[in-house]
Amino acid sequence: MAPRSFWKGYLKLSLVTCPVAMMPAITQSEKVRFHTLNRATGHRIQSQYVDAETQEPVEDEDEVKGYETGADSYVMLEDEELDAVALESTRTIDIDMFVPKSSIEWIWLDKPHYLMPDDPVGEEAFSVIRDAMEATEMVGISRLVLYRRERAVMLEPRDRGIVLWTLRYGDEVRDKAQYFPSKEKTKGDPKLLSMVTKVIEDRTQAWDPSMVTDPVQDKLLDIIAAKKKGKKPPKKKAAAEKPSNVVSIMDALKKSLAAEEKGGKGKR
Repeated sequence: MAPRSFWKGYLKLSLVTCPVAMMPAITQSEKVRFHTLNRATGHRIQSQYVDAETQEPVEDEDEVKGYETGADSYVMLEDEELDAVALESTRTIDIDMFVPKSSIEWIWLDKPHYLMPDDPVGEEAFSVIRDAMEATEMVGISRLVLYRRERAVMLEPRDRGIVLWTLRYGDEVRDKAQYFPSKEKTKGDPKLLSMVTKVIEDRTQAWDPSMVTDPVQDKLLDIIAAKKKGKKPPKKKAAAEKPSNVVSIMDALKKSLAAEEKGGKGKR
């Protein structure tokens, strides 16, 4: 059963509008989470806001957003004032333009969401927009208020739905030219290049989501299971030895290729 949508609104292209629902494409619900406890009693510890000057506890109804304008100087903003700046894009994904999918570099992609039709009547309009983008290899660009901020979003057709990516703001992405100077690339030895290519071919296999499992979380769950049964958790393994400095790239590659052939790692 699919989880409940966290956002509902409308997808709009020119005069075509259809109701849609959206869910984050990623989740951390399976992540191991900890509470902070009082070691002496085993009870949970509660967090509470206190006034930085008086050290007195602050009640929920007395908390307010503040924008710093100077040293110890703030402008207070009430929730009603923050809600007043809500734009039409709060509930409408109005596609402003289309751009080639290949023109948006991966670094601009922030959070993925699944977008799907929310009404049988509007499903045809949704499908036509999705299929047209897929046929032209274009993605839609719009603006949407999510997570209390208006941001640019990219709509990418995917299977029977659309993946909506929030895009990072311009001041969040660092200029790669500062780190990758635009000078001529250093060319590698053709023989070394051929050997590395062979290593890559031997290690090439189909992508599988199991490749991105979290071994640390698995070990944490093992420790938790052992402690629940009153057993001692497994001992920490000795750290692996640091690899020695490689003097000869050619020798290292020859050893790598020999190990690949011996171990039979070629999985295609």
